[in-house]
Amino acid sequence: MYDIIPDIHGQATKLKAALRDLGYSEKNGAWRHSDPRRHVIYLGDFIDRGPDNREVIHIVRGMIEAGTAFAVMGNHELNAIHFHTADETGPLRAHSEKNIAQHASFLKEFPLGSPEASEAIAWMKELPLYLEFDGFRAVHACWDEAGIGQLKQQTTRGVLSEGQLVRAAAKEDVLFELVETALKGPELQLPDGYFFVDKGDHHRTEVRRKWWDSNVTSWRDVAISVPKPEQLPDQKLPDRIITSAYPSDAPPVFFGHYWMQGNPVLQAKNALCLDYSAGLDGPLVSYEARPGQNTLSLEWLRVHQ
Repeated sequence: MYDIIPDIHGQATKLKAALRDLGYSEKNGAWRHSDPRRHVIYLGDFIDRGPDNREVIHIVRGMIEAGTAFAVMGNHELNAIHFHTADETGPLRAHSEKNIAQHASFLKEFPLGSPEASEAIAWMKELPLYLEFDGFRAVHACWDEAGIGQLKQQTTRGVLSEGQLVRAAAKEDVLFELVETALKGPELQLPDGYFFVDKGDHHRTEVRRKWWDSNVTSWRDVAISVPKPEQLPDQKLPDRIITSAYPSDAPPVFFGHYWMQGNPVLQAKNALCLDYSAGLDGPLVSYEARPGQNTLSLEWLRVHQ
């Protein structure tokens, strides 16, 4: 049995409360369930925003090393790896005002260039991009069948090598798009002349895609995280977009990343986002998955206040 936990973002208090709710306790240096067959699957984004990056990493890492948890990489771990790694041209992720602000809570506990930061980044590099279990899958942002297939061919069980991590920062490299899709989700270029204004008052010509929804027909249907959908064209989507949605007969997939709000819902009969903004003021949400369970039900979902 597996308890799937999404984006924690440095909120150690919420994580410990959720683990206790689920029947885990700290024993012999790691959090364990009284049933040794029960494990946690973490969906990435352990750092940034919240105040306790160090403690969250300690808990998650301790559980993985003790064999009581599995984890995938989130986009915040990838961003951190690139922020703290440089080549001959400089940092792989620019030390811009925006990027420093996004990474501020981690830097407060792990100063740039410190041994502690280097050690934490080395651990992040070991995280796989995806996981597969008996009857279901886990990824941080998007399970794209073709993209994951390529990653299976190019990586060792989803773990990027040092060279591949560098390539994943280069927009001209094919690996960049594969990793971006898995950890940040696919985006679609809007038709010429269209844009929307996001929550930060920025004009954007690309929209995040509901990659899990095979029933969408228009640009307004397919987009997520658009404050005013009426800014998008009410036009039919190209067939190539409609037919490339997550297959309805594929194994159930669990993911985070999207900062959902309100009451949890299934994104599709075989797709469930568990991220409900625990990194800020939302609850941590978990799902109890069982081997061979080929249908999803909100009956197995827990909201930890």
